[in-house]
Amino acid sequence: MSESILLIEDEQELCRVLTLRLNKRGYEVDTAADGVSGCKKALGASFDLIILDIALPQRNGLDVCRDLRQAGLATPILMLTARTQIADKVVGLKLGADDYVTKPFSSSELMARIEALLRRPPLQTNQLVHDFGTVRIDLRRMEVKRNGKLVRLTAREFQLLRYLVERPGIAVARKELLRSVWAYDADSFTRTVDVHIAGLRRKLEDDPDSPHLIVTVPGMGYRFDGEAK
Repeated sequence: MSESILLIEDEQELCRVLTLRLNKRGYEVDTAADGVSGCKKALGASFDLIILDIALPQRNGLDVCRDLRQAGLATPILMLTARTQIADKVVGLKLGADDYVTKPFSSSELMARIEALLRRPPLQTNQLVHDFGTVRIDLRRMEVKRNGKLVRLTAREFQLLRYLVERPGIAVARKELLRSVWAYDADSFTRTVDVHIAGLRRKLEDDPDSPHLIVTVPGMGYRFDGEAK
């Protein structure tokens, strides 16, 4: 069975070209030209992937992304952004988008991103409250408690934690975290991820030096096991 893609894009020529290219790759494509109809289609039918432009009429892509995630929709979302919309990339990722491509983009880059997203295990977005021993993570309220007491996380720490929590038991590479949480170039060399993981462990783990919630995957990145003790 062909994988289905919803393309929410108001540029008619781009929409036509993308639809043809996706069809040639064997994908079934449905389209919407504005944020309102796109949101209705996304919630009213089952898709394997949503390609969502940010600059849409009636309702912009950021609002659509937020509404879909708040509705519990776990379908991967690939956002299309202009080169000048750096801030929008970060906001989109925080709202629940899985990846982004900047315009203008090459067909090969877009197809590679699509294939990568379709290979990912589905998110557990429909689950908004997670309990791991003494730790409770409320995604809707953006709140974390440990032993009933509020744990103060920075916005970036919470976003990183959420990304891992929604992929339980899955090893996530540092470069994926850099791109999806920080919107950095995946080839960037930085210890930002490691520093933030260390901060989360200090706040959530009983023994940060021997973690059970967020474990290291040697040579790759990190995995959320959810085994608070």
